[in-house]
Amino acid sequence: MASQTSPKDDARGWRIRARLRALYHGSSRQAVRFRFTVLIIDIVIIGFFIAAPILKGEGWIFYALDYVIAALLAADLLARALAWTDLRSWLKRPVVWADLFILATLLFPAWLFNFGFLRVIRLWTLINSDFFWRTVGRKYDDTHVEDVVKALAALVTFIFVATGFVYTAFVGTHEGLTGYVDALYFTVTSLTTTGYGDILLPGAWGRIISIVIMLTGVTLFVRLGQTLLRPPKIHFPCPSCGLQRHDPDAVHCKACGEGLCIPNYEH
Repeated sequence: MASQTSPKDDARGWRIRARLRALYHGSSRQAVRFRFTVLIIDIVIIGFFIAAPILKGEGWIFYALDYVIAALLAADLLARALAWTDLRSWLKRPVVWADLFILATLLFPAWLFNFGFLRVIRLWTLINSDFFWRTVGRKYDDTHVEDVVKALAALVTFIFVATGFVYTAFVGTHEGLTGYVDALYFTVTSLTTTGYGDILLPGAWGRIISIVIMLTGVTLFVRLGQTLLRPPKIHFPCPSCGLQRHDPDAVHCKACGEGLCIPNYEH
């Protein structure tokens, strides 16, 4: 016979979900403090992901940290799922699948360590999440600051993902490429097109990877430069024509002339 939950259990479950929804999506001071704590833990975890190739030589200490972080990430994913209104729509989000893959690399480090460099993608997903900007503060949400931070996060994420790939696939294949710092050095010199030539990736695939790093790096640098230099805009949809971005002090829409009332959070 299938087990049935009692009304008391159902009520307890709804209270837990309501509590988690208030913490993850609410605007109370307690909710903001809770999200700040989660963000600090996330940043520490990302730091571990970046240092993982160096820490792997620590043996059981590395694997202990790996499983502790796996437990934290699993608990966070479960809490986010319970806080979401529709579980099916939550599972359709690409960010969720990225986090699930990261969790798999943490749970099975001996088998999936070669894919561990993809864990740094969590930096990009974190910076591009509503969770991050609701916590950091509405003062910066949908502003020029957000655009700059997102462009910088994309560049930093690419640098460490490319470094991890070069380290995993090519370390030991060139006399100058012997460790993680060498892989980072090669990635930075390649994406800045400096190309000192002291470290080269061997074979045709090495040349292809070098080309991809250079082209992608230049593109991300240009995007960051454009974001820094262009005039700041604020996200505020025009109620008439739907234009999304306006000058922070705009009182009329440039497209249709509709009057605007853009909130000012400085006071």
